[in-house]
Amino acid sequence: MGVTAHFGEDPWKYRGMATRPASDTLVLAGRPFPLGAHSEAGGVRFAVTSAVADAVEVCLISDDGSERRIDLIERTFGVWHGLVPGVTPGQKYGYRVHGPYDPSRGLRCNPAKLLVDPYARKIAGRLTDMDAAVGYVGDPSGPESLIDSLGSVPLSVVSSPGGPDTGIKPETPFEESVFYELHVKGFTQRHPGVPEALRGTYLGLAHPAAIEHLVRLGVTGVELLPVHSFADEPSLVSAGRHNYWGYSPLGYFAPHAGYASEPGREIEEFRTMVAALHAANIEVLLDVVFNHTCEGGPDGPTLSFRGLDAPAYYLHSPNGDMADITGCGNTLDAGSPAVVRLVTDSLRYWTAELGVDGFRFDLASTLGRPGGGAFDRDSAMLTAITTDPILSRCKLIAEPWDATGDGYRVGEFGRQWTEWNGIYRDDVRDFWRGNRSVRDLAYRLSGSSDLYADDLRRPWQSINFITAHDGFTLRDLVSYNNKHNEANGEENRDGTNDNRSWNHGEEGETTDPEVLELRARQARNLFATLLLSTGTPMLTAGDEIWRTQQGNNNAYCLDNETSWVNWNLSTDAESMLAFARRAVHLRANSPALRQPEFFEGRTTPSGDPDLIWFSADGEEMAETTWFDERRHTLGMWIDGSNSQSRTRDGEVIKDHSWLLLLHSGESPVDVVLPGPEYGVTFDPKLDTSTRDGSPANPGALKAGSRVTLPGRSLLLLCAPR
Repeated sequence: MGVTAHFGEDPWKYRGMATRPASDTLVLAGRPFPLGAHSEAGGVRFAVTSAVADAVEVCLISDDGSERRIDLIERTFGVWHGLVPGVTPGQKYGYRVHGPYDPSRGLRCNPAKLLVDPYARKIAGRLTDMDAAVGYVGDPSGPESLIDSLGSVPLSVVSSPGGPDTGIKPETPFEESVFYELHVKGFTQRHPGVPEALRGTYLGLAHPAAIEHLVRLGVTGVELLPVHSFADEPSLVSAGRHNYWGYSPLGYFAPHAGYASEPGREIEEFRTMVAALHAANIEVLLDVVFNHTCEGGPDGPTLSFRGLDAPAYYLHSPNGDMADITGCGNTLDAGSPAVVRLVTDSLRYWTAELGVDGFRFDLASTLGRPGGGAFDRDSAMLTAITTDPILSRCKLIAEPWDATGDGYRVGEFGRQWTEWNGIYRDDVRDFWRGNRSVRDLAYRLSGSSDLYADDLRRPWQSINFITAHDGFTLRDLVSYNNKHNEANGEENRDGTNDNRSWNHGEEGETTDPEVLELRARQARNLFATLLLSTGTPMLTAGDEIWRTQQGNNNAYCLDNETSWVNWNLSTDAESMLAFARRAVHLRANSPALRQPEFFEGRTTPSGDPDLIWFSADGEEMAETTWFDERRHTLGMWIDGSNSQSRTRDGEVIKDHSWLLLLHSGESPVDVVLPGPEYGVTFDPKLDTSTRDGSPANPGALKAGSRVTLPGRSLLLLCAPR
């Protein structure tokens, strides 16, 4: 007897009705999309993709660890799906995939392994037994393991839709943005103003004490280290260690449960955090890792993607070996339709449902290398992101490199992408330690037009930074010549050796007052250069309060006081914080210091060009002067007569012109200020020779007069009209 669907009902609902005799469970066909587990029609519809499976079971796990297996009897478009009545939110589940196990072809289906749903909104538990989780016996190319992984691996959890309102998105223009990279746990784990029960959690970051620091500092957006559910890498599991940074993703839809103050409430708490930050006019950006997963190489665990359909998710060579251009054991195939769908579905979920404002893409070059080949900025993946009607409105930031030389693509992404400018970081570090010419510095100060101007891009598409999570903190950058990563348990082999740092005479901690004073001044030089450069600045959490990792430049596995921000501020930390606030707010209140367009030498209303470079003698830089490698002093004149912006209340901010003087030489230097045609007087506004940046000589300086810059110092002067 046929079944007729009523008008307006789901046309998929009654297709393929079947029962599984073993469990006597009625399974409706449901429909293939959207993927994942979704409550509907008095039950939950499960949908998971696998083009290689012969059969797929959804396994419902009880609190006592027992399991009920249910066949998904409908397959449409390569998606296995079924609606199971009676299932409710909170139900733990996983998948078992029956199909070919043939490592020589990259196929590793193994029904003994319980698999996490790639589209799970919640993931509970963690990997506890590597022997049970791996899908092979002995050699990774050998026979399949029959050890059941239930009880040793994470589980998917059916979630409820909706949650707390995430507030109105600030939509801060890029040219007005100042980003702040932070770790959800590390930022508040030691914060005395955050209640102990909330420290290290989403709600800890939402607490007024945490937000107050961000507001007073003046940042407009936080860039969170990975909050996708992640799992420890095999090497860490075997060593009894844990991943702290989170660059080891397991689920691309589930907020990491470890950052929830209450078990099972990670979605609600994440949304509450976003709402609190939005209320403070602070955007939320996520560092997303769509280049590899926590499953590692072929000797790693079978937790999700590998067991579902390894060739659909991972790059493989013709002999079945996994290709690795990430340095993490595996690489997601950016040319696979399954991966393109996974990435774009995930991004839309986080922005549309969880309120996120933008994303920073870890090792983004891999997304432009379908099949692991040459980089293509118009690849299917990158194009799918920038042409999506929702994602195209987000802030999109690429880390424009991967683990290979071919993947280094700074300045080569498409027009809608901003980029972490690694060349900016290197050139500014080198200038202040005396190893870079003023010519290279000038490009970085003015927005890196050599990298971005020829492709219809804007200067704010250069995300300028001096430090980031991977590498030295600002304090360590001026305190260590070499990395000191012994605490990571890898005999100091991990982490980069290309630090471009300088200890200023002694390695590490010292009591020498001259060394300490020079280090602090150099840190102020670096910080001020970052905030006064054209482009979008990114700060690293704790740099403004003099945070140290004791010379560790790769503290990815140190979930302890090495990595956590120390809020017990020393006198030096208080001084650095005062300086940082002064520099950030100077930029915010000075439209000419955050140009939305590249300088072109165009004439301004004052009659002067928009940008002029000066040498120490007060003369404009001649062509030959740029190539004098002995020069360590540079003057940058920015005409502000055409610069203005509006506050959120509609108030128009008009700007003055500015003269930025930078001197990286060891000895003091006399600098002649420009003549009266550029203004009558020059008022010092930021001076790195003082601890808090206040001018050492605050009086107005006459045009054409001489000013002495101490060795290794920066001075910003305003030229009021």
